[in-house]
Amino acid sequence: MKVYRTDEIRNVVLLGHGGSGKTSLVEAMLYVSGATNRMGKITDHNTVSDFDKEEQKREFSISTSLIPIEWEKAKINILDTPGYFDFVGEVEEAVSAADAAIIVVSGKSGVEVGTEKAWALCEKYNLPRIFYVTDMDLDDASFRQVVEDLTEKYGKAIAPRDIPIRENEKFVGYVNIIKYAARRFTGVAAREECDMPDYIVPYAEKYREKLLEAVAETSDDFMERYFEGDEFSIEEIRAALRTSVMDGSIVPVGMGSNMEAHGVANLMSDIVRFFPSPDKRECAGIKRTTNEIFEANYDFAKAKSAYVFKTMVDPFIGKYSFVKVCSGVLKGDDVLYNATSEEEEKLGKLYVMSGNKPVEVSELHAGDIGAIAKLASTKTGDTLSAKNTQVMYGKTEYSTPYTYMRYVVKTKGDEDKVSQALARMMAEDVTLKAVNDSENRQTLLYGMGDQHLEIAVSKLAARYKVDVGLEVPKVAFRETIRKKSDVDTKYKKQSGGHGQYGHVKMRFEASGDLETPYVFEEEVVGGAVPKNYFPAVEKGLQDSVVKGPVAGYPVVGVKAVLYDGSYHPVDSSEMAFKTATVQAFKKGFMEASPVLLEPIASVKVLVPDEYTGDVMGDLNKRRGRVLGMNPTGNGYQEIQADVPMTGMFGYCTVLRSMTGGRGNYSYEFARYEQAPADVQEKEIAKRAAEEA
Repeated sequence: MKVYRTDEIRNVVLLGHGGSGKTSLVEAMLYVSGATNRMGKITDHNTVSDFDKEEQKREFSISTSLIPIEWEKAKINILDTPGYFDFVGEVEEAVSAADAAIIVVSGKSGVEVGTEKAWALCEKYNLPRIFYVTDMDLDDASFRQVVEDLTEKYGKAIAPRDIPIRENEKFVGYVNIIKYAARRFTGVAAREECDMPDYIVPYAEKYREKLLEAVAETSDDFMERYFEGDEFSIEEIRAALRTSVMDGSIVPVGMGSNMEAHGVANLMSDIVRFFPSPDKRECAGIKRTTNEIFEANYDFAKAKSAYVFKTMVDPFIGKYSFVKVCSGVLKGDDVLYNATSEEEEKLGKLYVMSGNKPVEVSELHAGDIGAIAKLASTKTGDTLSAKNTQVMYGKTEYSTPYTYMRYVVKTKGDEDKVSQALARMMAEDVTLKAVNDSENRQTLLYGMGDQHLEIAVSKLAARYKVDVGLEVPKVAFRETIRKKSDVDTKYKKQSGGHGQYGHVKMRFEASGDLETPYVFEEEVVGGAVPKNYFPAVEKGLQDSVVKGPVAGYPVVGVKAVLYDGSYHPVDSSEMAFKTATVQAFKKGFMEASPVLLEPIASVKVLVPDEYTGDVMGDLNKRRGRVLGMNPTGNGYQEIQADVPMTGMFGYCTVLRSMTGGRGNYSYEFARYEQAPADVQEKEIAKRAAEEA
């Protein structure tokens, strides 16, 4: 592939609901552009984007793929993203590197949750966007309905670019609203002029008028001409559209058929005509040595710098770091400095990736997206720059994974292999986390949803040949006491010769501080227990609170007072007093009305207004306490609640199901509270069974 200048590059992310046709659209683009000689199909497992075995098995995208397409003397870097919500981290990576977006909508399914989320992402990153309606070859697809729904949601910014022409229930052509002319398809990317069908004329006039109004609003001169009834030329309309698309005031709506590759040539031409090249976008970092702002702005004349927005780790082809060049021109022999790891990296060969196929290039200009192989100390989110101009760019904001399960290695001795494999997968997927929970002697796997975790386990088996099982994780309960107790414990052992003797009298009560395991005080008078044994008594307490006598959970909030005892001048030892204290603690703890404490999470649930009743009802079922609701101003409510951690298992799936995928939640540990009696009984019985 030839080297492209900054002004010849378009970086475009494909967004949309799962199943809307993003990957099939890429196949059609590759075919129409001449990059491939046949279109791959998802059902045939031969698409360029979905190259991973898991993607082919499940027939949907799991990770973002980069596909460069050459069209009209420009290079379009297509970032094909997954549509399913469990893989939102991949979408966030792609959006951070894009300069514009195509939001793909199925003409059959219409506007879906994924459409709304795509729009919200474009708003967040201030991305120019175009809607593209697929499936126009299907009889039950309705372009008009999609346009109406989009207009209802997003207002007068929505501007149809084409209208489909149907004959005998087949998609045979379209009306170009800009040119106000009809076209009939004669082959792939080929069309000829034809007469506009009568039934389309009212819609064409309506959409044309809407488009001209939007064009008129771009300048005072145009507005004056519009009111005077002047016609705008095609060039004037296109120039005004480009300006308006770039500032987001107009969002064109195109359409076509992926299967027939109709309408795809128009879309690619619109990408080149209406979307900005990188040099029209802003990009700034911080100079590490001076803390000054570095205005990169994809200027090829400035010092070299690049942001690593994604990592691909393949067991067969190795590690590739995907970079967007923020300034300068990268070359293969460059040595760049990684300010995060404080290491120098020799680049070696530069590539552009087409799916998982690397194509070597001599250089990458500012604004271009490419890949560098085998960087030793570089991770996703790092910045590479010239050492004499060390720059750091802000890291991409990723969604936090809240769904977690315990994972168990099925084959003994595979633990190291599993941890190495997970480290590679976490380098590739920033929303996947493996955490060691030493307190409950378990390892946890965090992801964006149940499907995310399931696929991670499947990848471990397929890629790295290690089997792990997912189980419900243990919850970190605590033990404490509510009343007072007074115990007298003597540890005496005589086994010929030197014996053991330790005698303590202790009081136990609640300290009121659930953050601290224990508080130790001594009130011994008259040397009944010599001072040199006090540390042994406290050591006994330290050992005792690690594993409580009720269900083996850590103890918190206990005050222990040593007030009396006795010793033997020969047989007493630190070990004897420590053992006596351990025995005293067990007895005193069980006599002081022991209880289990459960962890409480502070939960925030963001849901559309119409679902608040259902969501609050479900939180109550989980023993949650709803504390309040705050309207967020966009038809959503933020529900705040305290919910026991045991009630948060499976919440991600339930919330999505209840809200049609529109609800989001977050939580953090808040405090410990006494668990209800039935929960305590159940937990004690469960722990007893585990120990048996």
